[in-house]
Amino acid sequence: MSYVNRRRFLAMALGWPVVAHASPVIPSVNTQPVDLVETLLARAPVPRHSGELWVLVDDRDSTLSIFRGSALLERFTPVSLGRGGAKTQRISGGNVTPLGEFRINRFNYQSRWHIFLGIDYPTPPHARMALENGIYSQADYEAYFDYYRRHGYPPQNTRLGGAIGIHGLGQADPDIHGRFNWTQGCVALTNEQIDTLASLVNVGTRVVIR
Repeated sequence: MSYVNRRRFLAMALGWPVVAHASPVIPSVNTQPVDLVETLLARAPVPRHSGELWVLVDDRDSTLSIFRGSALLERFTPVSLGRGGAKTQRISGGNVTPLGEFRINRFNYQSRWHIFLGIDYPTPPHARMALENGIYSQADYEAYFDYYRRHGYPPQNTRLGGAIGIHGLGQADPDIHGRFNWTQGCVALTNEQIDTLASLVNVGTRVVIR
């Protein structure tokens, strides 16, 4: 994928206007990388329209809330996140839950975790940050977009990891779930809560983790 096409792909993914022949902005030597995901999160936890069904996971309050527009439909607490905390930049094996704005892209009703709702992590903003922070090489970054363009979803086996989603407990200990963040980066609910969530959402439902 050419530089212009990658730039266009990223712009569409972020909802930015696409400029046909925009020249790349060359940062000065002393410019620090911007936390792109954090910047986008500032405007993410609001409904796109009055009828939108969307999900908000709040690490600070240990809650998962389901909204229709601005109206709260359900709120689950406590939820469990990654043992490594929640951060905008995640690296494979770090047990960190990625912060950001995602879409549900798959359902697995045969999961060991009762039900697994996958999200489209790592997103293009996560890939861009990985490049700017030296986690991705330029070749890694180009390979990310080549894979995304060919398959319609992000690669799951890069240095940013993958297989992130919202799931139930399966046979896990409810007492541990109630007291600790215990996952490898996913968001965990009880089996009853994930049943309710799965009955309300669809592929394409927006998920904000902040």
